[in-house]
Amino acid sequence: MTARIDHVVIYVGQQLDGAAEQYRRLGFTLTQRGHHSLGSSNHLAVFGSDYLELLGVEPQNGARFQYAYPTGLSGLVFKTTDSAALWADLSARGVPLEGTEPRAFFRPVELPDGQVQDAHFRTVRVSPEEIPNGRVFFCHHLTPQLVWRPEWQDHANGAAAIVEYAYVTPDPQRSAQILERVFPGAGVRHEADASFFETDAAEVIYLKREALAARYGIPADSLPPESERAVALTLRIRSLEQTRRVLQQNGVEGVVEAGRRLVVPPASAAGVVLAFEE
Repeated sequence: MTARIDHVVIYVGQQLDGAAEQYRRLGFTLTQRGHHSLGSSNHLAVFGSDYLELLGVEPQNGARFQYAYPTGLSGLVFKTTDSAALWADLSARGVPLEGTEPRAFFRPVELPDGQVQDAHFRTVRVSPEEIPNGRVFFCHHLTPQLVWRPEWQDHANGAAAIVEYAYVTPDPQRSAQILERVFPGAGVRHEADASFFETDAAEVIYLKREALAARYGIPADSLPPESERAVALTLRIRSLEQTRRVLQQNGVEGVVEAGRRLVVPPASAAGVVLAFEE
């Protein structure tokens, strides 16, 4: 089993309008609002083989869609092309899962030519008890052609791929254990203040508070008070100068440079420490 990120989820509650406006200001091309059969709604920023999802709920669906996690970065999603086989494998190895089988749902997609087709998905979710303040799961796209479309993959800020998903935690080695169970033999590199899990094209990292603050050039006291949760996301871009120009032209406030990264503060990115690097 290979580890490859499919997408990441930023939960925005009932603030989809405001979050979408923020991400357009950051230079992302967003899909039109989609509506899942489960009651949630979303916008996507689609890259080459992965994507960023702004997930929320419209007020009229608030009672129908219940999400038990705080707003901000809350979902790390890996790819699978066979959700049934994956479920059987994880179950046989004793990985705790949510539910009794892969979860199936769909979302109508309005295409540029006016057609509407249903995008279908099946997900395999690690038990929520294993992931404080968020989720880790696999997504099986039955209709990938309705997600990865060229008209949605060109972004003014030059964003092209997810390269880092970061947790703040008091115990990086303990927090990383769930991925070691899900991906046996993949290996996690442990250091004093951090643990690093390499996927096929990106890295999942677990950092103590001060280490994460230093990595992203932000004050440690700006990080959330929870003992463990995902807080930071890094995207690959074509050019720092291109991205810097878009952020400046669109009046994005609080941007700092940390090493060879441009870092947008949570207040300007729907609660996420959002970094861009070449």
